Amino acid sequence: MLKIKKLLYLLPILLMFPLTALSNGQFPDVTPDDWYYATVTEMTANGYLNGYPDGSFQPDTAITAAEYVSVIARVCGMEKSATQNSHWAGGLLQTALNSGWYDWDEIPPTAETYDQPIARQLAVKVIMKAFAPDARGDYNTESAKIADFGTLNGRYYEPVLAAYAKGIATGDENGNFNPNVPLTRAEACALITRAMNQLSYSAQPYEEPQKPTPVTIATEKGVSKNGHLQVNGTQLCNERGEAIVLRGMSSHGIQWFPQFLTEDCIKATADSGANLFRIAMYTDENGYIANPSVKNTLINAADTAISLDMYVIIDWHILHDGNPNTYKEQAKAFFAEMAERYRGNPAVLYEICNEPNGGVTWEGDVKPYAEELIEVIRAIDDKAVILVGSPTWSQDLHKVAKSPIAADNLLYTCHFYAGTHTDWLRGRIADALNQNIPVFISEWGTSDASGSGGVYLEESEKWMEFLNANRISWANWSYCDKNESSAAVQSGANCSDGLSPDELTESGKFVFSHFND
Repeated sequence: MLKIKKLLYLLPILLMFPLTALSNGQFPDVTPDDWYYATVTEMTANGYLNGYPDGSFQPDTAITAAEYVSVIARVCGMEKSATQNSHWAGGLLQTALNSGWYDWDEIPPTAETYDQPIARQLAVKVIMKAFAPDARGDYNTESAKIADFGTLNGRYYEPVLAAYAKGIATGDENGNFNPNVPLTRAEACALITRAMNQLSYSAQPYEEPQKPTPVTIATEKGVSKNGHLQVNGTQLCNERGEAIVLRGMSSHGIQWFPQFLTEDCIKATADSGANLFRIAMYTDENGYIANPSVKNTLINAADTAISLDMYVIIDWHILHDGNPNTYKEQAKAFFAEMAERYRGNPAVLYEICNEPNGGVTWEGDVKPYAEELIEVIRAIDDKAVILVGSPTWSQDLHKVAKSPIAADNLLYTCHFYAGTHTDWLRGRIADALNQNIPVFISEWGTSDASGSGGVYLEESEKWMEFLNANRISWANWSYCDKNESSAAVQSGANCSDGLSPDELTESGKFVFSHFND
């Protein structure tokens, strides 16, 4: 255990801008007469403490949620997680959230409250969850010690009473806990110190982690420049191992909108910067099962996209037939035929079940189906990238993470619609990435989940920022002129000479503008 001086143990307060570490372990606003001087000096020498760019420590400044949680996360030796925001503390706070130190609504992972002061009651909860999650205090005994107990939010009774029982939290001279009052940086150090002392918690000296080797990013988009794709960890890469992001459009049901699968129409997306085209072949709703001839439409579209140097997703578009096993034998025959036709072709990706839904489970239905389909494709083409959906319209990545498929070159699809799916789904994707589950957004819309009901550009922009930050590939729904807000093309548009902005809907303009992110 590190030597603890007096009652306080000052730990690193890391800020959102470049930090200044003082070689002599001193700050101009920390003097030998200050009660925290000894620990500040020692912790600076041990690499725990940095200050503001002007060299100050600012002990009386309110500590922010990001600063406070980051301190404790480093004490506990936590590593950064993938996050849905770009805040300096986002990685550590995502790990803390995943570990149950606080709830989503208390410090949202969207980061809007990261730089706000943290209240005492929440600060106590975080430290108790981190250091002693099973500690409890007797309600009658401990609440009697808190003069202003009536102002304490009920959700904090358990951690605050436990902290009083352990001698970690104490009241002021009037016996008040002041649950909603912010902590200063010096007070936060006192709280951390008491917790470590009372709970005999030891911490190792802190060293800033080495920055990972920068990921090499592919600079060219087309198949001719990138070749066979591969999945390395959670990253889709080209044949040289360089990270690549595919961006493009998904067709609507090809039995309904074949006119958008012509060479001119597909080329219009490529000319705007897309390097991916997804072909949605419905199984039900007068799709392949009732009307096998739509397969020819799919093949013609795939061949066209390939000729345009684009990657193409062949999508077995289950929807109303929510269980992929309903037409499993037909799926096996279809993908065997497609794998044979496109054997060795680096442009083709196979999406084997669009959106499982309707009470199906990952372990009982989707995973066994996927394993059979993967075996069929791999027997013919061992290099092809395969996309696998999950229950609840391809959103149950948390269930996939508990039992992933043992196979290479797989990505798990996630579908979202900006008007319906927001921070919680981004958080689920981040959790999946942290558990080494590679993700591909094979369908998303700017609308709500109905495909209509408005165009949510602000939320869509948040999604674009998240996907860009995590280098996640995507296909937008949908490339057609259907009378719904998710459609990209205006009714009556002519693709023969490309698509002008005036021929795109509000959604289409937004999506096309992001092909070159």
